[in-house]
Amino acid sequence: MARTITVGLDGSAESGAAAEWAAREAKLRDLPVRLMHVWMPVPEPMAQAPLLGAETHQHWTERVPREAAEGLRLRHPGVEVGTEQRSGTPAEVLVEAARDAELLVLGSRALSGLGGFLVGSVGQAVIARTQVPVVLVRAGEQAADEHVMDPAGIPSAATAFRPVVLGLDSPDDAVIAFAFEEAKRRGAALYAVRAWDSWPYAVYTVGPGFEHHEEFSRQRADALAETLRPWRQKYPDVEVVEVSRPGSAAALLIDASRDASLVVVGRRIRRNPFGTHIGAVTHAVLHHSTAPVAVVAHD
Repeated sequence: MARTITVGLDGSAESGAAAEWAAREAKLRDLPVRLMHVWMPVPEPMAQAPLLGAETHQHWTERVPREAAEGLRLRHPGVEVGTEQRSGTPAEVLVEAARDAELLVLGSRALSGLGGFLVGSVGQAVIARTQVPVVLVRAGEQAADEHVMDPAGIPSAATAFRPVVLGLDSPDDAVIAFAFEEAKRRGAALYAVRAWDSWPYAVYTVGPGFEHHEEFSRQRADALAETLRPWRQKYPDVEVVEVSRPGSAAALLIDASRDASLVVVGRRIRRNPFGTHIGAVTHAVLHHSTAPVAVVAHD
């Protein structure tokens, strides 16, 4: 099957934002978009009810992806948009559908007043079990949110992209390559963020021992530069900003997300098929990033 950008669609505002993001990404990648609508079979008692029966349910499940596809085609001319409907448990169906996808895009509700995501059980289960990159897009996300302001300070989708932020909590080639490719497609800078634990040197903030803290900081910065050196050579046109600081990796990434077009984090592949373990840093970033988040699975 041809590679696609697949979107989990359920008719909600957040899945609509995910579909819009997917269409923009599809144009950058020259790929088609597939809107995947999953519906749960109607229980037998409900199937007998005229207002809640199988025919009514089928009407709505057909209408949601059809209207969404029509809107995407109008707003994103040149992007091929297809639809597909499947019945079953949403998480199971989306994990299966992702096997034929280049990228899986899901919506996530915004946390009122906090600006982050509310990642439901379906989203977490899909992320934990899918080996293709999964992008979470919050409700209300607009194209202009991923671009810098115009000279008059007005949001615009015609200006340059904001930076792509890469979390290097557990550096892996798949995660790094994804982030560099996204930065290259956008013509954006790449902010590579790595946090480190400073507690062994916390006592050396003043006095004679301060030199030890400075040396440790330099070592961490040098290690980050060494990790990125071959990638700088492979992507000479991508501006790279290295951020090596003590503290919480999640906090640094969440803070960086405020000025980002995309945040890229990793998730270690677990061989146990049960559970929704995605890692503490990735979990925190998913819930509190203000930019779309791409989760890339790695060994």
